[in-house]
Amino acid sequence: MIATKLWLHVQPKASKTECVGWHGDAVKIRLQAPPVDGAANRELIRFLSKTIGVSRDSIEIVVGPSARRKRVKIEGVSQPDVLTALGLSSE
Repeated sequence: MIATKLWLHVQPKASKTECVGWHGDAVKIRLQAPPVDGAANRELIRFLSKTIGVSRDSIEIVVGPSARRKRVKIEGVSQPDVLTALGLSSE
């Protein structure tokens, strides 16, 4: 099965949840939720699920659940398709 692993740089407590581009080698995502009791991680998974068009169960935070820099695994979709859904180029 196809799976994509992607580094993310997450900024909690933003004015709105959105993908804002690249932060070095990571995709930068602003999250409206605060980093309290897993709220930011839940918001991240909700946002990715809705934006990419996969179920929430298809997304797993594999590195950095309590850090701003996270590695996520997304089942069932290729990396170019993930980047396109987030409005980014794979270049």
